[in-house]
Amino acid sequence: MRIHCEGLVLPVTQKFTKAISVMLNEKGISGDSVTINFRDPTYSAENGGFHPVEIRLERQNNTWHLCYITDFAYVGSGPYAELAKDLDFDFQAGVFQNLFGVFPIEQATDMYQIWEGNFLYYWLELEAFKVSISA
Repeated sequence: MRIHCEGLVLPVTQKFTKAISVMLNEKGISGDSVTINFRDPTYSAENGGFHPVEIRLERQNNTWHLCYITDFAYVGSGPYAELAKDLDFDFQAGVFQNLFGVFPIEQATDMYQIWEGNFLYYWLELEAFKVSISA
């Protein structure tokens, strides 16, 4: 299984796509689309933790293509806190969204590199996430 990352506007690394590919291969995922959810079971508005992340891929021929990567965070406090998009890298629409607005995805290059490095460390090194896959 191969995830297309060449020529993307954001610098998606081979390390990132390989880790996702290995996981999907191990789970025997088939079909034309997949949504992967990464959750820190201890994450809460009161105590913090590692932000939930959702990654969507769609298959075209024998290659997976990134649709979006969304990082969520609690906004607000107490009983009124709710999960909201903190960072959204939408490859299909070509936009980047954060709490300040919606921007052309090209403006997220630096932010993406920082996000990806942190995410891979939390997932692969700290094993902070419980992963669920919907195909």
